[in-house]
Amino acid sequence: MNDTKFHNEESNNGALLPRLYSPSFQPLVQSLLATLADLDFDYEQERERLNTAPDATIKIRALEKLKARHDERRQPYIQQLAILQKRMMELRA
Repeated sequence: MNDTKFHNEESNNGALLPRLYSPSFQPLVQSLLATLADLDFDYEQERERLNTAPDATIKIRALEKLKARHDERRQPYIQQLAILQKRMMELRA
């Protein structure tokens, strides 16, 4: 079963674009990617805020904690994407 189909969206040159994900997986993949983008945006905003801290030692520690927290928050979504990717590959085989 081949889930790669052409859909009605067109590129700038008018060519039909291939569907990247199975229709059954696409909403979940998009949701996971959007969540990761939101987490990354929040992280960058907080980094910018911390970069204005006057004490370098405190700033370094705070940035390290922020990075660790960011990685921890992203991990479940990364794992879910890996599981979905594996399932999609299994379906294509």
